[in-house]
Amino acid sequence: MSKVPMTASGYDSLVEEMKRLKTVDRPEVIRAIAEAREHGDLSENAEYHAARERQSFIEGRLAELEDKIARAEVIDVSKLSGDVVKFGATVTLADEDTDETTTYQIVGEDEADIKAQRLSITAPLARALIGKRKGESVEVTTPRGAKSYEIIKVAFK
Repeated sequence: MSKVPMTASGYDSLVEEMKRLKTVDRPEVIRAIAEAREHGDLSENAEYHAARERQSFIEGRLAELEDKIARAEVIDVSKLSGDVVKFGATVTLADEDTDETTTYQIVGEDEADIKAQRLSITAPLARALIGKRKGESVEVTTPRGAKSYEIIKVAFK
């Protein structure tokens, strides 16, 4: 059973989602199923089938969250330091072709949000960056071909 790395905020959001599913969504769907049963013939009752499908989704997501929370390895990014890229690092990169700079924080899979500049540890770019230092170049194969980036800055916030 492998550990799932995540930041403290990522862990907290998984716990919050699990609480919401257990205390709000699960009771709602149980009420919806009971209400749909009162309408009679279940074989032709679309409301009943939709509620059962929703219940199945909720139970599956709860099992997934419980597994991830049990295997969570919470990493406090504020206690990390150094100049080597690792989980939790905020990395500023320069595209070697266009000189455009972008900044990403390397986070767990469930926390990834490219619009918020949070890059999954499993993403090809993140995997290429791990273990590198400021000033080094990395090459990543993208759908548009190979891209080269230079690491401008490594920070831990």
